[in-house]
Amino acid sequence: MHELIIDFNDFLTTEKKLSDNTLESYKRDIKQFVNYLMENNVKNLTTTNKTTIITYLIYLQNNGKATSTISRNIASIRCFYQFLLLNNKVDKDPTSNLESPKAEKKIPSILSLIEIDTLLSQPEVSSSKGVRDKAMLELLYATGIRVSELISLDVKDVNLEMGYIKCCTGTKERVIPIGSVAMKILKEYLEEYRKFFIKADIETSLFLNCQGKQLTRQGFWKIIKAYTKKANIDKTITPHTLRHSFATHLIQNGADLKSVQEMLGHSDISTTQIYMNLSKNKIKDVYNKAHPRA
Repeated sequence: MHELIIDFNDFLTTEKKLSDNTLESYKRDIKQFVNYLMENNVKNLTTTNKTTIITYLIYLQNNGKATSTISRNIASIRCFYQFLLLNNKVDKDPTSNLESPKAEKKIPSILSLIEIDTLLSQPEVSSSKGVRDKAMLELLYATGIRVSELISLDVKDVNLEMGYIKCCTGTKERVIPIGSVAMKILKEYLEEYRKFFIKADIETSLFLNCQGKQLTRQGFWKIIKAYTKKANIDKTITPHTLRHSFATHLIQNGADLKSVQEMLGHSDISTTQIYMNLSKNKIKDVYNKAHPRA
């Protein structure tokens, strides 16, 4: 079965148009699934059936795996059996009609305006690193882009004259306005401080690390973690927290849902709807605290 895993990995790499993260997740999921089968004396994939798959999913659940992880495993295993069918390794797909568990919609963590101001004021703008860090944090909050989109930005994607950035994700492209505060620090970074990070003139990435290379996700996570600690904010703050805060604050201040959807790059407006619900909960809390007959 390990030879099948190798062939399946090749199939994913050459035939499936998956992101790098999804690709690695599928490979890891199938390796774990096959190991589970072998540990339970299932040595031939033709003997697996729907019950086998369900038993494995229960095993994952009992080991504390999240609903989203189990759903992804179903997708991985389904893809694996499609590959086996194409190559005549099995006669039928045991994952057909197998439903994914419904994921619970978690309410995202957001920061108050005071917490946003506190966090964004932490970088020391007297240094090149501080200006770079503040530019990144301000841009995240000003546009609501994902951290993967932030680190993928090139210098050419920024239009300071018109006040927007161009964000590309796969084949999708969206234009997002930049607020005046973010634009001011971004202009300062581009004109005066980015040059201190450049090691090679051919580097086009907007935000660079101290080695002159494109900043990584891990690198930015360390940065935001350090500033969260420095700000003494008693919340778990991730890059996505700024995205959630951006959307919620826009809606609380009257932005329409469709515009927020477009800026966030959501394909389905129902995904954006959760920020409307957060806004309603905030209004309700204010009413209950302020109204004399609440």
